[in-house]
Amino acid sequence: MTNLSHEEILRYSRHLLIPEVGMDGQQKLKDSSVLIIGTGGLGSPVALYLAAAGIGRIGLVDFDVVDESNLQRQIIHSLDRVGELKIESARARMLGLNPGIQVDVYNEPFTSGNAMRIATGYDLIIDGTDNFPTRYLSNDVAVFLGIPNIYGSIFRFDGQASVFYAKEGPCYRCLFPEPPPPGLVPSCAEGGVLGILPGTIGTIQATEAIKVLLGIGSPLIGKLLLYNALDMSFDFVKLKKNPACTVCGTNPTVTELIDYEEFCGVPGHDTGGSIESDWDITPEELVEEIKLSSPRLIDVREPHELAISVMPGVENLPLGQIASRMSEFDSAQEMVLICKSGQRSMRALELFLGAGFRKVKNLQGGMNAWAKDVDPSLPIY
Repeated sequence: MTNLSHEEILRYSRHLLIPEVGMDGQQKLKDSSVLIIGTGGLGSPVALYLAAAGIGRIGLVDFDVVDESNLQRQIIHSLDRVGELKIESARARMLGLNPGIQVDVYNEPFTSGNAMRIATGYDLIIDGTDNFPTRYLSNDVAVFLGIPNIYGSIFRFDGQASVFYAKEGPCYRCLFPEPPPPGLVPSCAEGGVLGILPGTIGTIQATEAIKVLLGIGSPLIGKLLLYNALDMSFDFVKLKKNPACTVCGTNPTVTELIDYEEFCGVPGHDTGGSIESDWDITPEELVEEIKLSSPRLIDVREPHELAISVMPGVENLPLGQIASRMSEFDSAQEMVLICKSGQRSMRALELFLGAGFRKVKNLQGGMNAWAKDVDPSLPIY
């Protein structure tokens, strides 16, 4: 027996007409609970469509605030919500769409210390994150709780999706036993993303969640979907469970949550720019340095980014070309490395330090900090 009200029957009537859903299926959705980690590009369409579909309880984990740069792709938020907590902005939009659901919010980073407390009691996890530590954490939590983990990933024009469910197939660690070397895979904040792309991948994640909850169709368990927006192509890679997997294998060695930032060698959450180091120079300090010694200014961004904002007197040397062009530099000359936020230039700094250079600095906060603190005529992006 279902306990759908007349109002709910009207609201979900298009679902009820589908034999695979019907009254019983809609009741299943009403009785289900889903935890969405991240309310950004992927979390936005996931949260909206699951709210509209009538998932009875939806949890949102995030601790960021809405920024204007989010609005190009994070469609759950709006201009009047800029500066507001993302979870509150998302909850208001979801309840405005469907007041008959319950939305629980967790204004905190998803970490080893709180993950089990937050995730316990949910039927599945949807991974809407953008960093490797949280992806491994989400996977391990799902394995330990015995629930599915709906995975999605985006970059520029490419997206991936899968359902990692250790009870029936491989987990994320089966596919990626080890994280990539720090700095090898740029984030969307550094490399960009087509605004529509997270809508495509996010709706696929929401679709997979509903299929799993209803027990219909063929979820992406044991399959990795690869999507390219430029080609409008969908490819699939078959995945197999790894018997030697450290978390879901025959003899697992990871039996409790670990330090995932240490495991991946990168922060699990946005640091808002470069991490402070002894090799940093602030924008104000660079102004004085230019007056005193005229250091060589090397902008390691891609050439097209210089059309957005550029500092006078810089040389452009994209990060990917530094190793092959190291011979063009004099280790006795002072240099300052520059990028958008200080992250890519920090990786460039590590390359120069590894080659024996010592008179080299990283512009802390990059061009965005320069625009904020020195030259407000330049845009922040």
